[in-house]
Amino acid sequence: MTQSAQIGDGTRAVRAGLPEALKNEPTLPGPVFAAHFHLPGDVSGPYTYGRDDNPTWTHLERAIGELEAPGQEDVDTLVFASGMAAISAVLFSQLKAGDVVVLPSDGYQVFPLVREQLTAFGIEVRTAPTGGDAQLDVLDGAKLLWIETPSNPGLDVCDVRRLAEAAHARGALVSVDNTLATPLGQRPLELGADFSVASGTKQLTGHGDILLGYVTCRDAELTAAVRGWRKIVGAIPGPMEAWLAHRSLATLQLRAERQNANALALALALRDRDDVEGLRYPGLPDDPSHKIAAQQMRRFGCVVSFTLPTRARAERFMEALTLVDDATSFGGVRSTAERRRRWGGDDVSEGFIRFSAGAEDPDDLVADVLRALDEAAV
Repeated sequence: MTQSAQIGDGTRAVRAGLPEALKNEPTLPGPVFAAHFHLPGDVSGPYTYGRDDNPTWTHLERAIGELEAPGQEDVDTLVFASGMAAISAVLFSQLKAGDVVVLPSDGYQVFPLVREQLTAFGIEVRTAPTGGDAQLDVLDGAKLLWIETPSNPGLDVCDVRRLAEAAHARGALVSVDNTLATPLGQRPLELGADFSVASGTKQLTGHGDILLGYVTCRDAELTAAVRGWRKIVGAIPGPMEAWLAHRSLATLQLRAERQNANALALALALRDRDDVEGLRYPGLPDDPSHKIAAQQMRRFGCVVSFTLPTRARAERFMEALTLVDDATSFGGVRSTAERRRRWGGDDVSEGFIRFSAGAEDPDDLVADVLRALDEAAV
């Protein structure tokens, strides 16, 4: 076991992906802005053209790889312009006309659009809910199984090991969306997945100021296909975004500990309220997903979901919050929440709230939410 595999999450986060220390050079070099590089003679070396690779990406990709699979030298990570760019790269690099893909029916709300595009390309799309490992029932003949656990926004959890073993036994690849868990909460490759995919826009970078995605994979051939797709479509991150993301990783463990603790504190404060229904947080001992989550997750994330009786009640609640921004996305150091049904796409009720706990003082955050609920009830 390498030193990287033995050190703690905080130590790994602050040192991940840093280049060799050189006298008079910065610890983390600044972003490299280059469309092309000096390239005399025959083509050689890692950097030739800005759509293919960039030194700033390299540092970030190594850092994410160290978090997703500590101590594993055979793991490669590729960064993208957004989480959807990363998702698309796996789907469209691995699937062709006539293939079958299994998607979660309760996953990210853009998946209906993805399904339309896959179908237009002659790919059969099957769906099943995340909970109860229901995707097992539609696996036969599939080329790729796509898992999202915990699911967004419903926070159901499936058994990744069980699904991965079943998929591989049927000759299917497995990709896990690790956005909500982050590498500090869950390591899909260790659970048997072929791909770990995530939006770095969320808790990984944590400040709500950049769009980013990534794919981590252990198989060189699979990685090459994803890399080829990135080159073809040009779904690359800017060097500034990549540098900001790497800088932000240093505080990931600190942020995650506070945000996840706040999420649990909020969930505990909400579970006995009569005006709150359908409360979900995998970290609650009585949550339907807790047993499986506790077996495969090291942290339970910063998102809590619950339902208020009506749309009007939910909108009054959102208006009454003072420490929580009414915004989409999740995982930032400032708490956010939204009435999720306003977007369409998700099979949730009009009063459904997706709440992302930030890094505020827990007593302040819980008090603000409880006060807003009381005001909304009037």
